[in-house]
Amino acid sequence: MTMGALHEGHATLVRAARQAAGPDGQVVVTVFVNPLQFGEAADLDRYPRTLDADLATAGAAGADAVFAPGVDEVYPGGEPQVRITAGPMGERLEGASRPGHFDGMLTVVAKLLHLTRPDEALYGQKDAQQLALIRRMVRDLNFPVRITGVPTVRDADGLALSSRNRFLSPQERHTALALSHALFAARDRLAAQQALHERALATAPAP
Repeated sequence: MTMGALHEGHATLVRAARQAAGPDGQVVVTVFVNPLQFGEAADLDRYPRTLDADLATAGAAGADAVFAPGVDEVYPGGEPQVRITAGPMGERLEGASRPGHFDGMLTVVAKLLHLTRPDEALYGQKDAQQLALIRRMVRDLNFPVRITGVPTVRDADGLALSSRNRFLSPQERHTALALSHALFAARDRLAAQQALHERALATAPAP
C-alpha cells in the first residue's frame, strides 16, 4: 500500500511480495494519496503524483495489478465520519507533531485492506511507528491478514529512500543524514558489546 511516486524502496517491497506470493499468487500494489494523512492542504497539493511511472515501476518489479482509486472511490460520501483511532501509540513520536496523521493513515489502510483482501500485506520498516500501528490495528480488530515488515532501503549515503526526498535542499539532506549516522553508530556499538559479552562467556572458567 503506497501513496505513489514509487522508488527503489517500493520496488523492493513488490519484489518481496512477488517472492512471498510465489508463481501462483497475485501481487497487488495500491496507489492512493490519502487526504486524511495531511495536516495542510499545501502539503497534499504538492505531493508528487506520477501514476504512469508508478505503473511501469510496479510492473517491472513483479506486480500483477495496480489499484489506484480516486478520492471519490475511497471516500464516496466525503470525509468519513467513522474513523480508526490510533490511540496513545499514535500520539507519541511522530504523532506528537502531526496530530491526526496516524488516525488518517489507519483509516485508509483499513479501507484498502477491505477492498483488496490480501492474505499478506508488506510495509517498509522505514516507517517504524506506522508499521507498529498497523500491526496493532490488525491484531486488535481481527483483520484476517498477515503483516510483514521489509528492511529499509537506503541511498548510497545512508539516507532512507522516500518520495519526499526530492523536496530536500542539499543542506537539508546533509542534516537528515545525522539520523542514519546515529542509527548505524548505535547498531555498531550494540554489536561490539554483544561480541564482548559472548567472548567473556566463552573464556570464563567453568564453575
